[in-house]
Amino acid sequence: MNYRHAFHAGNFADLVKHAALLQLLTRLKVAAKLTVIDTHAGRGLYDLAGAEARKSGEAAAGIVRLMAAAEAPLAFAPLTEAVRRLNGGGSVRRYPGSPWLIAEAIRPNDSYVACELRPEEHGALAQALKGRANVRTLCADGYDVAARETPGGRVLVLIDPPFERADDYARIVETAQAVRRRTAGAVLMIWLPLKDLATFDGFLADVEDAVAAPLVAECRIRPLTDPMKMNGCALVLLGAPAGLVAPLEAICRWTAETLGERGEARVYQA
Repeated sequence: MNYRHAFHAGNFADLVKHAALLQLLTRLKVAAKLTVIDTHAGRGLYDLAGAEARKSGEAAAGIVRLMAAAEAPLAFAPLTEAVRRLNGGGSVRRYPGSPWLIAEAIRPNDSYVACELRPEEHGALAQALKGRANVRTLCADGYDVAARETPGGRVLVLIDPPFERADDYARIVETAQAVRRRTAGAVLMIWLPLKDLATFDGFLADVEDAVAAPLVAECRIRPLTDPMKMNGCALVLLGAPAGLVAPLEAICRWTAETLGERGEARVYQA
């Protein structure tokens, strides 16, 4: 997969990930201070009028269609409202990545650590989040940061790598183990591409054996017949709070059926 997320910003997978992330944050911001650690933050904001987005056309087939949809599920409302605010209520020219969404959603007493390993991307990230007192950006390996710095208390760790490295799946499992050793009640949300079932099922088995049985949300925009394509995406959640299943089902089903070709969705406990 191309690491430069500018090609993919606002695509169907971003809609699933970001709508679910905002639903999750709503349920975690109910009591004590929340710490969010984002292992692969990216640049934070994306120009949908840029050459990369126009070349791929993925934003036009994703967030632009969602914003124009008259009957999208209410589970998308926090995301579409965030996109409207970012664009001043006008046409969709900019798209918020997870760092922008998290920084906007958390409370003044919460904290957010956004990790990005690529210096150029981290520079853009730091600029996008500049001046926020409760936000820290690190040009660092997010897996290592999460394993080393996860504090006690209420914690959400978002793991969303580009899957350019052969060891990403193994490092996700290792990081989840390390996070849970430090903070048993930590919540983790892991995003993965869906290409073939063998890879995905193997990862789920590794997570269940090493950490715990996760809540899984699958959004398939086409049948998993060509492992060279990203045929969908999945969210794997550890420690998911109550009340998340229904919005996840609505998000994944609408995306699969509206934006996909013979798409399907399901949410289940592995």
